Amino acid sequence: MTAPLAFHPTHVAPADGLQTWASPDPSRPSVRLDPLLPVRLADSSGNWARVVCSNGWSAWVDGRLLVALPHPPPGTDRPLGGADDPRPLLAALEQALASYRRLVGEYADGLIDLETFRDRTRNLRLGAVLDGPSAWLLDLDKGRWYYSDGTGLQTYATVEPPGAAASGAGTRGEGG
Repeated sequence: MTAPLAFHPTHVAPADGLQTWASPDPSRPSVRLDPLLPVRLADSSGNWARVVCSNGWSAWVDGRLLVALPHPPPGTDRPLGGADDPRPLLAALEQALASYRRLVGEYADGLIDLETFRDRTRNLRLGAVLDGPSAWLLDLDKGRWYYSDGTGLQTYATVEPPGAAASGAGTRGEGG
């Protein structure tokens, strides 16, 4: 068995997620991709695009809706140099996940109703893709995806803040 290739995303799903299909056939819908999920473009046919996720799962999507990333993350063969410490962002991600886990428990135990659950989770946002020593971390407060090799953070792509999508502006990747 050969080792899997390193995952290097080329795109992310749009801010509202993305419908998938098992084949380039609109009569066979599958699950939705999560908002801003990093994916790798593997194939295309007209407006159809086959994407691969970090876990190896692939599906067909409307390729016109994919948000292109400006360039692949830096290789691990060179130091990131001048990068930020990843620990504060990791702590914020842990806090968001812990808050969500606590609220799910309260809802499941009947301590809060669905409306309260939705209200209290409305501003929780979390984005992380971990693949061995490589991590892509989303900080929506700063509107950035960061790449980390464990020693530092380097801006990988920028995204518009969450409120921009609601006002009609689209999400797009920009060089950072």
